[in-house]
Amino acid sequence: MARGLRFLVLILSVASICDAATFNPISDSHRSAALELFTPTDGSLKSLEETFEALRTFEVLGIDKKSEIKGYTCPTVVDTLWSPSSALKDLFQALRVNGVLKCELNDEVFAGIASRLKDNVKDANSLLDLHYSIGSLKLIKGQTAEVDVHLEDADGIFRAIKALSQSDGRWRFSSNNPESSTYAAGIALETLAGVVALASHDIDQSLMDTLKQDILKLFDGIERYDDGSCYFDEKLVDAQGNWGPVSASSSIVRGLTSFATSTPESLNLPGDRVLCLAKFFLGIGVPGNFKDLYHQIDALASLENNRQVISIPLILSLPSSVLSVTRKDQLKVRVNTVLGSAVPPLSVKLMQIFTSGSKDASIIDQELKFDPETKLHVLDALPENVDVGKYIFTFEILLHDPEHKKIYATGGRTKVSVYVTGVVNIDQAEIAILDSDLGNVETKKRLDLTGENTIALSANHLQKLRLTFQLTTPFGRAFKPHQAFLRLRHENGVEHIFLVRSSGKNFEITLDFLGLVEKFFYLSGGYDIQLTVGDSVMENSFLQPLGYLDLDLPDAPEKAARPPPQPVDFSSKYGPRAEITHIFRSPDKRPPTELSFAFLGLVLLPLGGFLIGLLLLRVNLRNFPSSTLPAFFAISFHIGIAAVLSLYVVFWLKLDLFTTLKALGILGISLMFTGHRTLSHLASTSAKLKSA
Repeated sequence: MARGLRFLVLILSVASICDAATFNPISDSHRSAALELFTPTDGSLKSLEETFEALRTFEVLGIDKKSEIKGYTCPTVVDTLWSPSSALKDLFQALRVNGVLKCELNDEVFAGIASRLKDNVKDANSLLDLHYSIGSLKLIKGQTAEVDVHLEDADGIFRAIKALSQSDGRWRFSSNNPESSTYAAGIALETLAGVVALASHDIDQSLMDTLKQDILKLFDGIERYDDGSCYFDEKLVDAQGNWGPVSASSSIVRGLTSFATSTPESLNLPGDRVLCLAKFFLGIGVPGNFKDLYHQIDALASLENNRQVISIPLILSLPSSVLSVTRKDQLKVRVNTVLGSAVPPLSVKLMQIFTSGSKDASIIDQELKFDPETKLHVLDALPENVDVGKYIFTFEILLHDPEHKKIYATGGRTKVSVYVTGVVNIDQAEIAILDSDLGNVETKKRLDLTGENTIALSANHLQKLRLTFQLTTPFGRAFKPHQAFLRLRHENGVEHIFLVRSSGKNFEITLDFLGLVEKFFYLSGGYDIQLTVGDSVMENSFLQPLGYLDLDLPDAPEKAARPPPQPVDFSSKYGPRAEITHIFRSPDKRPPTELSFAFLGLVLLPLGGFLIGLLLLRVNLRNFPSSTLPAFFAISFHIGIAAVLSLYVVFWLKLDLFTTLKALGILGISLMFTGHRTLSHLASTSAKLKSA
């Protein structure tokens, strides 16, 4: 039963249409992940770089953590910026953090850093050194207006960075390193944006035009998925393995938006390129590490917050891609930016509907109604030709204001996978035993596949078993599920599974036992019959026990195949054993009461004789010790004897032998000690009297 249910779960959870994926904007799941991934260790984050990534992620997601982080981070920022030995990367990260937290720093600190950074720009021999130096100068420009951060030889610096570019649009990290990197291209674009922003005069226009051509070459090598998303791949991996498609694509987006912001000229990037990059970052869902989460959120924020230079992508999504014709669900569509912000006035049209696996489309061209309260575009009823099944709905976003077409990227038509589910009708279910020769029906029973069945059938190897039923959709059309299996399970655990084939609405399977005797390993006996019918769009998928079949097969030949060994049922092998019930022997008949009392008298007779003997010997207590310590031992000795006698009585009444022996051992040790001390005292006293 459990194995069949796993089949159903597989059918209901797999099956996707790769060219019509659904992309959803940033949600509360990303906020929860950010709070979990950016967790301070020992009271602070690991580094200033991670601190900035956390601050940037929290800022974009609207999480207020700035005051909490400022308390333990600003001392580190101040120490780093004051220290003359701080590395360029540390200065860059400290300035990025300070740009968010606004730590207490004076212009003297910025002036000293700016002077050092300008010298480093002149002597830099790698892309990263230029990136950290120029990026830091740009950050100082944004944090104070009292420090001169302008670059005098901006054209020369621009050419030095441009010399590291490659013909395919990628960049090298240094002139000594022949390997080119997509991640480095993003860093180079961001650095060149800083050069343009810090230049004391306009950059040579020919250099700007050449750079624009490099950007277009970079987009020529972009990778695409079938679902409409695209990304920049990275073949060069750093020592920590941090570079990949997510970080490389984020670096390109960050560089593009930085460069586009620094120049008044348009990059003329097609809106579909921007939209496919946004789909890539949304398509990765919620990343499992803080680096990828930062790259995802930062890239999406860069795409959304630069509307003057790059088109803002609009994302069409469905609150639910599963619609039930039985419940008469409405088709609802939501349009947001990548961060879930509101959008300008627009309309959504349902243009076409494709059946899964078919190129034929139904032309709909119907506009959805906009609900101002829920901000959703709604289609009250599905088109008449939409029945239970899997479809691809094609939508088109239409902006009301023509000027908004220059600001927002809609990407033309958007394809979305939609699953239309419903309760499938199950009719005319019958199971029968047929004669093998003529096919005459010998036994026929009707089945209720929506309820319980407990039929009992019997057959031999000269007969056949036939199962038939019909499946139709709520609109009366033929329905073919993903799976329809008949399973026969022998009483020793051997299973046989058969595919039930269909012809239109009718499903039928006939088992000829004469041709299946070898497959059944000549095993006669009882077989449980089970039918499994399931589909991801069938709301009433079922795994139904039908009953029991008593099958009589001929004896197996000497060389016939044996049934395979069945898996060990560990629950029966190592599980709790059955409780053992022990029946005790009936107690023996007790002797008469008079005999018991007579025996008690005989037991007490020695004690009486002992007491009488003491009286005849005229025992006295004149030799009883009078000193404190000897008297204590003597009293303890006599109490011990009395305790032993009492123990005998208790043993006779209720105690068992082992408990009595334990107690007797303890009392015996006490008696030996106190008796020895008492007798020693008496012997010493007697010796003193004789000597006197």
